[in-house]
Amino acid sequence: MLIDFFMDNPRIAVAFSGGVDSSYLLYAAKSTGCDVTAYFVKSQFQPEFELQDAKKLADQLGVPLTIAQLDALSSPVVTANPADRCYHCKQVVFGKLWELARADGHTILCDGTNADDDESDRPGMKALRELGVISPLREFGLTKADIRALSHAAGLFTHDKPSYACLATRIPTDTAISAEILAKIERAEGRLFDLGFTDFRVRLNPPNGARIQLPGNQLDKAIAEREAIATALETAFDTVLLDLSVVR
Repeated sequence: MLIDFFMDNPRIAVAFSGGVDSSYLLYAAKSTGCDVTAYFVKSQFQPEFELQDAKKLADQLGVPLTIAQLDALSSPVVTANPADRCYHCKQVVFGKLWELARADGHTILCDGTNADDDESDRPGMKALRELGVISPLREFGLTKADIRALSHAAGLFTHDKPSYACLATRIPTDTAISAEILAKIERAEGRLFDLGFTDFRVRLNPPNGARIQLPGNQLDKAIAEREAIATALETAFDTVLLDLSVVR
């Protein structure tokens, strides 16, 4: 059981994103009496709302939160955006997290990877393994559905929060990543959220188009509000397309 992990490791650091999984991990550690510190690395790849959610939850749980700024674009291999970009990015981000955690005397760093996460589709998990990051939720077989249910029972506001991949995933492989493109995508997604859409992605359609992916139950809304969507995005993008493929 997960509680056994915390009993065996009463002092840990948690890589905290403000998402469903790491939020529950933080709650479980705190509620077990574990001496836990949360660490959030803010780079160009995380939207501002993730940081605000992380602050809110850490405050509600009474868990100390360390926030560090990181220039993810300082790595040439990350900005080049190869197929294994996530691996190189995780090396940079978790290298920073380890630096922060060790400075506070921690010897165990955990993350929120769950049992549904497929390593064959997530090169970043290889980096976590190489860096000695522990994933208790995955080790104890907790799936995303399990974690949402447990989070709901615990009263965490993150229990129904949509899954959110970092902004870099919006840019096609081998298309260079820049701060300008990331900021443009973050603003576009913010505008769609303001229009009432949820759990969607705005992907770059090179050279300067937007390709919107929505859940199936929001496609009718998108058609009905196509003019509002175009108005919201057309100043930043040359074209705005609706993609019928599955959001992920």
